Amino acid sequence: MNQVQHHLREAAAARLAAVRPDLAARHDLATLDGLLAARADVAAAGGEETVLVAAVVHRFDLDRWIRSTCGFALGLDPERAEAWRRSFTRTVFLAGNPLHLRDRFSFASVADDASAAWTPPGPAAATTGLRRLLRLFTGSAPLSGHSGITVEIPTAPGRAHRPPVHRVLYLAAAADRTVAGALVHLNHTLAEGVLDGLIAPGDRLTVRLLPRLAGVLGELEQVRVVTDARSPDRLMAAAGLSKACG
Repeated sequence: MNQVQHHLREAAAARLAAVRPDLAARHDLATLDGLLAARADVAAAGGEETVLVAAVVHRFDLDRWIRSTCGFALGLDPERAEAWRRSFTRTVFLAGNPLHLRDRFSFASVADDASAAWTPPGPAAATTGLRRLLRLFTGSAPLSGHSGITVEIPTAPGRAHRPPVHRVLYLAAAADRTVAGALVHLNHTLAEGVLDGLIAPGDRLTVRLLPRLAGVLGELEQVRVVTDARSPDRLMAAAGLSKACG
């Protein structure tokens, strides 16, 4: 196993052990086979164990979507946030207009321009009606022209929080640079960044799109590790948050 693969396996194992120590105890995360077996257990989990969010996407603008996603995660009560975290912030993206749905379905957060909305984390059955009504968000257009933008996370009036910091939000083109693919990777990275305290109100995130993230792994405080679709026995970094840089 080369140095990059070793680094990615360790990062993925540490994440799994932090979120689901019960799974870590049943598998040897020091090996790739053990890590993949633990991930298979996560993917197979269902029923009452599954906690998910349904995100309804009407229009996509990366700047606004980052702010709104972080605002949603920041607004969760601790119990719901922890339950969602234990399900690895599982999210289903649906295509629809929140303004046409809010009288029939309960949303925990709606973007200020109604471009997107999020249901509260809960059992999969709680969003069955919404998921049956709407189609999955396809978003096949390429995600381009966004590298270098800086997004400031809105402050929350009356809420105490630490001094703001600046981080780089990386996304690997090799992972999937379509809008739909980017939403998946960025959603997990942003939501987990908020729940782990790496992203707070007033922080600034500068977006960087790179072909691959192998060259910046040493800069990352959090990394989303996935299986390389072109080589299932290898791991790759799909997205990540840099260490705070002031």
